Amino acid sequence: MAPAGIAIAAWGLVTGVAMVKGGLSVPMALAMTIVVFAGSAQLAVLPLLVSGAPLPIVWATALLVNLRFVIFAAATRSYFSGLPWKQRLFSSYLNGDVGFALFSGRFGNASERGNPYQWGFFYGVATVNWLSWQASSVAGILLAGLAPTDWGLELAAVLALVAVLVPMVRRLPAVLGMIVTGVLAVATVRMPLKLGLVVSVLAGVLVAVLLEPADSSAAVEKQPTQ
Repeated sequence: MAPAGIAIAAWGLVTGVAMVKGGLSVPMALAMTIVVFAGSAQLAVLPLLVSGAPLPIVWATALLVNLRFVIFAAATRSYFSGLPWKQRLFSSYLNGDVGFALFSGRFGNASERGNPYQWGFFYGVATVNWLSWQASSVAGILLAGLAPTDWGLELAAVLALVAVLVPMVRRLPAVLGMIVTGVLAVATVRMPLKLGLVVSVLAGVLVAVLLEPADSSAAVEKQPTQ
């Protein structure tokens, strides 16, 4: 989890700096990073907020960028369905890209559902994720004036996240889903309102889901018989 925490911190630092340099006041940036807790959405709506765009447009943009979290929630729904709704609501706030990847990698098989350690694992990872993000975002917001604009921090943060996430992808459906997502993300980069991100994630998840039964059957056939 330590490498993931470092990558999250790098992305949070960049987002914090970008919000202040983009025109938000320090109090507004601090409120946004705590309440929204989603770097992609924060950066997507930043120019809209600064330009005074209508709030419905801002909300719609954030919703579109964050649609991938609906996919994450649907994929892990069965693990949390037995919890009280308040706890499920809190879990949805804590859910993030890296946390979802780590949780799915550890408890991705259907046989793992109901494992008594799954909730502790999720909340442990989610807490580290949240603390890394908030601490680094606040640091970026408060120290934004000291960061030169030509450091290329955004690219460095993205590369750090890629370096953490790629080793987690071990099975063929996930690999192909990641490739499809990456190719489509580049091909649809000019779509308005960041819709290309949503299309890419949906297509990648669909490919992985469709290939999962065949991959699981092949894995079972390879197991030695008793």
